[in-house]
Amino acid sequence: PQKRLWLLIVSVKMLYCVLVAGVHSVNTVSKVSVKAGDSITIPCLYGPQYMNHVKYLCKGSHWSSCSYAVKTNQPRSSGKFSISDDKKQRIFTMTIKDLTNTDTDYWCVVEINGGADDGQNFHLSVTTGKTPLKHISKHFLSVDHLEITGFIGESINISCYYSNSGEKRWCRLGMNCVTGSSGSIDGTSVTISATVPNVFTVTMSGLKTESSGWYYCVKGELQMPVHVTVTEKPTTSKYYIISIKYMFVKKFSSKYFK
Repeated sequence: PQKRLWLLIVSVKMLYCVLVAGVHSVNTVSKVSVKAGDSITIPCLYGPQYMNHVKYLCKGSHWSSCSYAVKTNQPRSSGKFSISDDKKQRIFTMTIKDLTNTDTDYWCVVEINGGADDGQNFHLSVTTGKTPLKHISKHFLSVDHLEITGFIGESINISCYYSNSGEKRWCRLGMNCVTGSSGSIDGTSVTISATVPNVFTVTMSGLKTESSGWYYCVKGELQMPVHVTVTEKPTTSKYYIISIKYMFVKKFSSKYFK
């Protein structure tokens, strides 16, 4: 009886660890199409318990044999790799420059002292060509804005260009996705329209400060991350005052410094 009780306790503890790991595991995109020579920034979301942990990028297709590329406690501001950690958003981002056909498999990882590190892998599909839709692989997805800024209460548009098949979606990292023609993400209205071949446009309306963050465009198995920043719109009066000051200085200068 004691042995059975001990086995039951161990099983419950193991199940608890699995459930916790599942809830708080690192979350990122899975497959991104990129062009050779370009750069790409990949966001990775992590749980609040990992806020002060070291994060790193690991290169390789297998977890057991991947090699460190860059770490947050040893950041590189130049070169092929760079990394930064936004603890407020609980997202660390990794930028890979000068992409080649060897830049295919990576892992974004949180370092766990005294335990197994927590990470998630992503794949880069590197292609060559002059445009997203010509002279390249039949499987490609790109966007017109990798970073876009909008104003509170207003809307933004992101166009997603593709040459592959599959379902169209617009997702927020770590949250839900919008499929079909309309929906909402965290209180922000989202519509998806496709009036031109090989292009669909995402419109986010009623923007809030909380709408700032990482999203990604999806077509089939491909994804493309996009960073959205929402700020307060500058008032017209500020521009008017600046304009008046400029006109005064210009008139004063022309009168006394001919």
